[in-house]
Amino acid sequence: MRITIIAHPNSKKTRVKKDLLGRLHIYVSEPPLEGRANQAIAILLAKHLGVRKSAVVLLKGQKFKYKVFEIAKD
Repeated sequence: MRITIIAHPNSKKTRVKKDLLGRLHIYVSEPPLEGRANQAIAILLAKHLGVRKSAVVLLKGQKFKYKVFEIAKD
């Protein structure tokens, strides 16, 4: 399953929100340096969906705020 999210690094509060259009916004406190924000987003997304961290893989958007993740099925 593929999920498109909108990333918000350097946030004061870590959270996952859904907007009025149903898109996921993920806020993390890590800066967008050396992939730290992407890693934190993947961990938070896995926790939100109730899957293992290794089941969440970033496909597109390493350097952009719009990201596409692949969620592996068990």
